[in-house]
Amino acid sequence: MTDAPDGTLATLYPVLAALPAAARQRLQARAQVISMPAGATVFDELQACHGFPFVLSGGLRVVKAAPNGRELPLYRVTPGETCIISSACLLGRAPYNARGIAEVETRLLLLPNADFQALLDEPAFRDFVFQLFSERIADLMQLIEEVAFRKLDQRLAALLLGKGPRLHVTHQQLADELGSVREIVSRLLKGFAEQGLVALAREQVAILDPAGLRRVAGV
Repeated sequence: MTDAPDGTLATLYPVLAALPAAARQRLQARAQVISMPAGATVFDELQACHGFPFVLSGGLRVVKAAPNGRELPLYRVTPGETCIISSACLLGRAPYNARGIAEVETRLLLLPNADFQALLDEPAFRDFVFQLFSERIADLMQLIEEVAFRKLDQRLAALLLGKGPRLHVTHQQLADELGSVREIVSRLLKGFAEQGLVALAREQVAILDPAGLRRVAGV
């Protein structure tokens, strides 16, 4: 492995310090650093999973794509985290069932499948993987609840409130985060503007009435 100092990796993933020396040496020798430009597809549906990714810098957006091209964001993976879909595919020896996209220029440390399976014999690493499963499943359950039970205007209002008083974002980016289409989000934003909740400008949304947005969001 090159271009991934052990100190940097251990800082991002402290669990690795709990591994026996032989396991750490195996990881260092076998894992490979991969650089991906912004917007690159890191993995795609039905592709085989060849390794376990550690994110060194940048980040991934994991989405579920529909046949019509729409995407539902599932979660993000930032440095110090890892991808449970990759873990599930390796554990189940199954292909990917979602798509991973580099949000910005991203560097990954990819641990081959055989070495991932060997590390699972180490209690500290096994606990780390299953703790991630627990956290991500909780996040995905919340996403399912929002999609199934909250109207899109409520979800949009909550999304706006979580991004600060002034957003530098396109309607398409908001639609992507909500798993919707730009035309619907634009129509909802226009309605918010007519109610005096927000002010719209090119690639900007300014929140004028946070309390009003909270009422819409139901929070």
